[in-house]
Amino acid sequence: MWFFARDPVRDFPFELSPDPPEGGPPGPWVLHRGRKKATGSPVSIFVYDVKPGAEEQTQVAKAAFKRLKTLRHPNILAYIDGLETDKCLHVVTEAVTPLGIYLKERAEAGGLKDLELSWGLHQIVKALSFLVNDCSLIHNNVCMAAVFVDRAGEWKLGGLDYMYSAQGNGGGPPQKGVPELEQYDPPELADGSGRAVREKWSADMWRLGCLIWEVFNGPLPRAAALRNPGKIPKSLVPHYCELVGANPKVRPNPARFLQNCRAPGGFMNNRFVETNLFLEEIQIKEPAEKQKFFQELSKSLDSFPEDFCRHKVLPQLLTAFEFGNAGAVVLTPLFKVGKFLNAEEYQQKIIPVVVKMFSSTDRAMRIRLLQQMEQFIQYLDEPTVNTQIFPHVVHGFLDTNPAIREQTVKSMLLLAPKLNEANLNVELMKHFARLQAKDEQGPIRCNTTVCLGKIGSYLSASTRHRVLTSAFSRATKDPFAPSRVAGVLGFAATHNLYSMNDCAHKILPVLCGLTVDPEKSVRDQAFKAIRSFLSKLESVSEDPTQLAEVEKDVHAASSPGMGGAAASWAGWAVTGVSSLTSKLIRAHPAAAPAETNVPQRPPPEGLPAPAPAVVPATSTTSGHWETQEEGTDTAEDSSVADRWDDEDWGSLEEAESVLAQQEDWSTGGRASRAGQTSNLDPKSESDWSSWEAEGSWEQGWQEPSPPEPPPEGTRLASEYNWGGSEPSDKGDPFAAVSSRRETSAQPRPDSWGDDNWEGLETESRQGKAELARKKREERRREMEAKRAEKKAAKGPMKLGTRKLD
Repeated sequence: MWFFARDPVRDFPFELSPDPPEGGPPGPWVLHRGRKKATGSPVSIFVYDVKPGAEEQTQVAKAAFKRLKTLRHPNILAYIDGLETDKCLHVVTEAVTPLGIYLKERAEAGGLKDLELSWGLHQIVKALSFLVNDCSLIHNNVCMAAVFVDRAGEWKLGGLDYMYSAQGNGGGPPQKGVPELEQYDPPELADGSGRAVREKWSADMWRLGCLIWEVFNGPLPRAAALRNPGKIPKSLVPHYCELVGANPKVRPNPARFLQNCRAPGGFMNNRFVETNLFLEEIQIKEPAEKQKFFQELSKSLDSFPEDFCRHKVLPQLLTAFEFGNAGAVVLTPLFKVGKFLNAEEYQQKIIPVVVKMFSSTDRAMRIRLLQQMEQFIQYLDEPTVNTQIFPHVVHGFLDTNPAIREQTVKSMLLLAPKLNEANLNVELMKHFARLQAKDEQGPIRCNTTVCLGKIGSYLSASTRHRVLTSAFSRATKDPFAPSRVAGVLGFAATHNLYSMNDCAHKILPVLCGLTVDPEKSVRDQAFKAIRSFLSKLESVSEDPTQLAEVEKDVHAASSPGMGGAAASWAGWAVTGVSSLTSKLIRAHPAAAPAETNVPQRPPPEGLPAPAPAVVPATSTTSGHWETQEEGTDTAEDSSVADRWDDEDWGSLEEAESVLAQQEDWSTGGRASRAGQTSNLDPKSESDWSSWEAEGSWEQGWQEPSPPEPPPEGTRLASEYNWGGSEPSDKGDPFAAVSSRRETSAQPRPDSWGDDNWEGLETESRQGKAELARKKREERRREMEAKRAEKKAAKGPMKLGTRKLD
């Protein structure tokens, strides 16, 4: 039976790359790229071929093999595996590049910054300090060829071939036999007498000075060139001169050299070095220190090298979240570092962490995730969004914190294209209906309308027909002026999704009512929308064959391509309304934002209706109608119906400026109830919360009952039917409180007395006021008579019974 010897090189778990060798330190070693056979992970392989008659070099190579295998330090080249045979030596280390090649490549790309060089030199000096002070070893080969750089930009000290003990045991320094290395020897070694008094680190510190010179000035031509610092930074020159001094006794210990360079104003005293030192000791830092570090880290990442961020900062961020309970503070630097990753790396490293974060109940983490969703949404696939993201995000609609509710609404702009039929057309619409009708924060109701207009093209045809008209009509009656503007702009942005019958019978009547809105910004947008819809109707009327073309999108299936019109006004939900929302919430933390003066909706059933004060019948001015003009938009194009994308629909900032001109935001209806609501935690329903049942879009907007015709063609405030379902012939609800207006010096918080609703004419107002007063008196007497008849019919009240009237 024959037995064949196994080839150890073939069985070695690492293999050399077919690429040509990268070189290596001066001597017999040759550096190759390689990879691990099992995983394909990159490594570096130093190869030494044993040659006959070179026994001394072979012993030096074997000694270097042993040293590298036993020495473990973060700044010394990391040993992974090795192979020793009669023919060769293989030493496998982490994947590195020789410093000379690395500096050349970076110089072609723009050069290294002083921040990177300061940290690289810091690492080499720290490795020398470890060898000299902790191990009593002399490196004896510090030069450019003995330094390597890993993929994170970390400098590693290698070239351990000629290392020897500083204590004298084991013999003196080995013979190098390489002429290229002799120029790095200190001058005292040329003194064969050995009378020069020196420290054990003196020779290595001289060589460190040579390395510093080469890093900033290129290859060292001769030892005499060290007298000229060249391009060495001024903050480093004094310490460099100590290293290359002729007296070896004054050359500093590596630890002292680091201390001097880290002093205020020193070359190594910068944010980059401090960040690296903190990351090296992050496992022993206190939680409060970690929180502060991660909060400040994001500001510094822009100036840090990309490789450093990807390969050193990112793993620490992931570890801090996974095991260190760092929480939301890691999100900002995490997403900033994520910009340096390709799509595959992002999926592997960032997305699993993001999915896990969404399941957290930490509010700070949730709101930061929602705010920065735009940075990672493109990496989320639809199954992940529908099964792992949306079920957690949807809880934000019910949160008591207005900021979370607002950010949740805005996040739907990004999530909607990835939601399935049930989540988009059923679940999301249910929450939008509740928010638009019952949320106490006006800006949140406004953003809900805005968001609905943006995602309208993604809805199914049946959902669009059922939801959009009703929702935007409801928004036009919102007490918050920007919400009414959003309702008009919603109609405008989705104009291609309505049939001509809907435009004529449902949309135009709503828009026409806004032409007399108290806010000029609302009126202006209403007139624009009316002209657009009229133009469409007129074009179809002139040429009925255009009907099919105009209504081609009405019954079309939901498609991302249809979202172009809505996408063009994305800016004003995220900028204009967002800034307005944050200002209102910050300015009024204990109360909901005040609404502009529009008719209130009836209160929920079972709750007493607030008693509004009588509108004063004194002479008023029309200044409320003559608010600040918006630009010089006077020329109207005949094709305005097809130019909605070109219009500046993002001008809700104008609405904000108009509202800012009011006397005081806190004089609105609900601002006076600040004591009854907790800070950012509304508990009670607002006066408009009964517009329609929760979660029901179908009930929607309905035309109010026509008011009773006033005398002489003028509608008085006391004759308005404020959205209630009762006919106006049941008596004057203001008559019972007419005397309060005259005796009270301060109007009630929910008073409409400051609204100049009937201030369109200025002639004969005294006569109209007198007619109104007489009419109120007549109605009051009639109501008193009816009450007396009811009391007489019921008889005396019994004990324990409740008085109903």
